[in-house]
This record gives sequence, C-alpha cells and structure tokens, in this order.
Amino acid sequence: MPIALLFPGQGSQSLGMLAALATRFQTVRRCMTEASTALDVDLWRLISQGPQAQLDATEFTQPVMLAAGIATWRVWLEQGGPTPAAVSGHSLGEFTALVCAESLAFAPALRLVRERGRLMQEAVPGGGAMAAIVGLADDAVEALCREVADGQVVEPVNFNCPNQVVIAGDRAAVERAVQLARSRGARRSVRLPVSVPAHSSLMRAAAEQLQQRLSQLPIRPPRYPYVSAVDGAEHSSPDDIRATLVRQLASPVRWRQTVRALLARASMLVECGPGKVLTGLNRRIERSGSYYALEDPESLAAALAACGAAAGGQALPGGAPQSTPRAAPA
Repeated sequence: MPIALLFPGQGSQSLGMLAALATRFQTVRRCMTEASTALDVDLWRLISQGPQAQLDATEFTQPVMLAAGIATWRVWLEQGGPTPAAVSGHSLGEFTALVCAESLAFAPALRLVRERGRLMQEAVPGGGAMAAIVGLADDAVEALCREVADGQVVEPVNFNCPNQVVIAGDRAAVERAVQLARSRGARRSVRLPVSVPAHSSLMRAAAEQLQQRLSQLPIRPPRYPYVSAVDGAEHSSPDDIRATLVRQLASPVRWRQTVRALLARASMLVECGPGKVLTGLNRRIERSGSYYALEDPESLAAALAACGAAAGGQALPGGAPQSTPRAAPA
C-alpha cells in the first residue's frame, strides 16, 4: 500500500508530547539527544518540563517540532514501516519532510529552523497573532479580514479544510477579526499558541533573510518525492526547493490542495509527529482516504497493521484502524 508521510508544524506542540513513544522506544530519546547536542539546548527537558511559554516561543517550537517529527519517523522505520511514495508538511513541517527525504541534513536543518524562528520573531517586534476560524467559507473570512484591518495586517494564511481557515497578522487586528467572526456565525474562532503571524505579509522581511541562510545550506534532491504545501506541487531540484522554502514563509498554506495531490500518489496518509491535527484535517478534506497519526504505540501499531508492515521484531500493542473522525484543531 503506497503511503505518504506528513509532518505537523507549530501549534501541535504540547508539554509531555512523545512521552508514550519514548517510554517504549529508545530511538525517541536518542534522536532528541542528538538534536539537543546540535543546538546546545536540552530539548527533552523543555518538552517534558517546560515552561510552556518557552515551548511556545517560535525559536524553540520550530526545532522541537522538527526533532519530534524525525524521532517519530525513525521509530516508524525501525518498526518496519514502509518508505513513503511522497512526503509533505504543514508550514514548519515542510522542513521536517525534507530531512525525512534526506534533502536536508538533520543537524543543519535544526539550526536553520531555530534561526528561521528567530527571524520570524524579530520581523514583528510588537508581536503578532494567529487564529483559527471554523464554520465560515473562505471568501467570508477574506471579507471580514478586509473589513477589520483598519490599516493593520490581518490575512487568511492557512486554508486547512472546508470551513476552517487560519488568519494571521497584527495582534489587535486578529482579535478584531476573531470577534467579528463570532458575530458572523463562526462555530469557533480562537487564538492559536504561536508567537508570530506566520505566512502573512508581515513575514516578508524574514523571508528575505532566510533566503540568505538557505543560499549557504547544502540541499540535495529528495530521496522521496516532496510535495510543498505552498502549491500542492512536487519540487525536486535544490534551487527550486530553496525558492519554495523562502516563498512559503510569507505565503498561505494550501493544505486542502496538498492533501488531494498526495492522495493521487498514495492511498494512506500517515502523520509523523506529536498530536493528530493533520489527521483530523485530512478526514475533513477527503473522507474516503485512509489516515493515521503516529502519536503513541497503539496508533503506531494500527498504522503498521494497516499497511501490512512487520513490527521489526519487537512486539507492539494491538490496535485497529480507527473509523471515527479525529478532532480538528481549535
């Protein structure tokens, strides 16, 4: 069964994430130790003990999420999971996907995304915000953003699934949009736990500086096809990948388009990393697909069983594919 591996971005982090996998598989802790050495920061302590505010600061969230995704990917391989027909990621998850595909080396990628996070934070000294709007159509969200902007920036930046759009921009403008969305009938309209307005036009200065960093970073053609969430298309040459990573910082995430492109290549989409945000979105985009999130030993066993993979000689808890939709993010 052909599979595609997907990697989550900021917003999926939480204190205690990966604890169940780490208890069962030493690979998780070894991967986090490797990442901590590369950054001279104890990432496992941050994940396990916090503080939450530091975990949510984009300079730390980005390398933590990349390391968590690669740790999960390594467990998948170790347990006999098949290699993917394609890889992709949501926002920061695209960098994780490229490490998985051996286009980016692990340690340099960790340092790059920490720098990416720092550049993003510095691009908006006064702070920015992101919020999820659930229950309104894309055009309705675009219209209310224009209505409340009042000289500030607030824009749709993640087209996640039908009737779920994430907006980003100046903090006050995002709050006005959240309030107006509620009055316009949105089922939910809430701030997200991120400290920068990712993928908005406020990130253009950061994107220009990221371009300079990427020009110095070795990038190889991906071992597995890499589909970018910028446009739902495959990108394979190093120069094209660099340009896409620069472009994505100040461009919307088009997740619906990306999931449909992946389903044309693979019959099963597997989310590698903490949480199950992408799995919930995927089910809402195309209900006929087969979706799994590798968040604990039980879900890992279910995914391995679904694709007929051997468990690498190590017994795993039993599990069966879940048929009920998982919750979409707030």
